[in-house]
Amino acid sequence: MFRKQPLSKEKALSRLAALCAKAEYCTGDMEDKMRRWGLDAEAIRENIDYLVGHQYIDNVRYCKAFVNDKIACNHWGRRKIEQALWMKHIPESVSAPVLDAVPQEVYVRVLRPLLDAKRPTIKAESDYERQMKLIKFALGRGFDLDEIKLCL
Repeated sequence: MFRKQPLSKEKALSRLAALCAKAEYCTGDMEDKMRRWGLDAEAIRENIDYLVGHQYIDNVRYCKAFVNDKIACNHWGRRKIEQALWMKHIPESVSAPVLDAVPQEVYVRVLRPLLDAKRPTIKAESDYERQMKLIKFALGRGFDLDEIKLCL
């Protein structure tokens, strides 16, 4: 019924700069926003170049913050974080060094309390079945089998 007019390139740029001043965003997030606002590909590219050039957007900075938040707050493992970064169109050349910088002990420190809290809630007839359910739970959270074995 009512059709929204697409934003101008300049208006979109000012909105994006305001958003980036408040929180961390990656280039993929900003491209998606501009596409939803109805900007053409050329305007999107120019706005992204401006935001990156003036350090409103930095994928490495975003990736570091994202990884730290997902480990500390969401209790995710490396695999799940990798998938989330891939969904946000962060190149592996950016995400891999950031993920490699996180030592395995950090993941183990996050995983151990998760498994300790989950263990009493699992209904299993044998210890083997309980272990398998815990492993499936931890794998679903994105942890590696090596980290899981250290915690069980």
